[in-house]
Amino acid sequence: MERTRRVGILGTLVWDRIWLHGASLPREGWGGIAYSLAAWATACPPGWAVVPLVKLGRDLEAQARELLAELPRLASASERVVPETSNRVELRYTDSEHRGERLVGGVLPWTWEELALAVSDLDALYVNFITGDEMHLADAERLREGFRGPIYADLHSLLLGHGPAGHRFAKPLVEWERWMACFDAVQTNYGELATQAESAVQDPWSFARHCLGCGPALFVVTLGTGGAAYVMSEAARSDPWSWLVHAHPTATPHTGRVPLPNGPAAGDPMGCGDVWGSTFFAELLAGAELEPAMASAHRAAALKMAHSGASGLYMHLAEGSFPA
Repeated sequence: MERTRRVGILGTLVWDRIWLHGASLPREGWGGIAYSLAAWATACPPGWAVVPLVKLGRDLEAQARELLAELPRLASASERVVPETSNRVELRYTDSEHRGERLVGGVLPWTWEELALAVSDLDALYVNFITGDEMHLADAERLREGFRGPIYADLHSLLLGHGPAGHRFAKPLVEWERWMACFDAVQTNYGELATQAESAVQDPWSFARHCLGCGPALFVVTLGTGGAAYVMSEAARSDPWSWLVHAHPTATPHTGRVPLPNGPAAGDPMGCGDVWGSTFFAELLAGAELEPAMASAHRAAALKMAHSGASGLYMHLAEGSFPA
């Protein structure tokens, strides 16, 4: 009997206070990696289990465990309770896609010493930089050296700086090439890509192609209402699974774009990128080709638009329709 394979989901649970565009009152509830976990519980391929690599601040431990209890397919005893204060985020949307963000809290980054045992029996790893402080570069490099399964990373808050009182702002990531070498596949949105490309004095798409020479074989970029685009190595194009075994030749990168199947969806955009990336990687692990996997991710993100917050999201996604 074939053993159950395990994918680790590494990120930070945060308590969100969200002011949607035009709202007179905020909405509060769990966010951060909770969106990814709900999507993974929905899209997890047969024969796989989800291992949440999260630290629970002791001040909100009970509430966090209630949230995790909503989700099936999660391995137990993989989360870690820490004495620090849970992370909290306040977000104010200026329109349907753009927002200001303020982060406070004290959960410390993962070290390689903490991760070494946690990833020893994993087959794949999905890293979502919710706060940007999930791990330091040196620990990410030791993770890459010590873990031989595929690593997919949503860079997200790695491209945010810390201002006064916790305010976040777009900021290029220093030592970009060293970070890229830690991952087999990376995800950004277009604004994040443009921020980094500007610092390198390149146009965004030339810069994305350049990144394949740094380590990853696949670079995906979410485009909001424009769908998503990708750049992949020639080897990954001819053999879609070569990036899963770290074969990363860089000659003649292949690019493409997958539009939204049914046009833009109205609703709450918070967490859509997290749902998109989780569904996309789950589809790849299940054996889907690249563009069909992206189309499935589009449909999952559109379903998320109709649901606010992470609590109850699993049931919403599981009961939703994923038309072909």
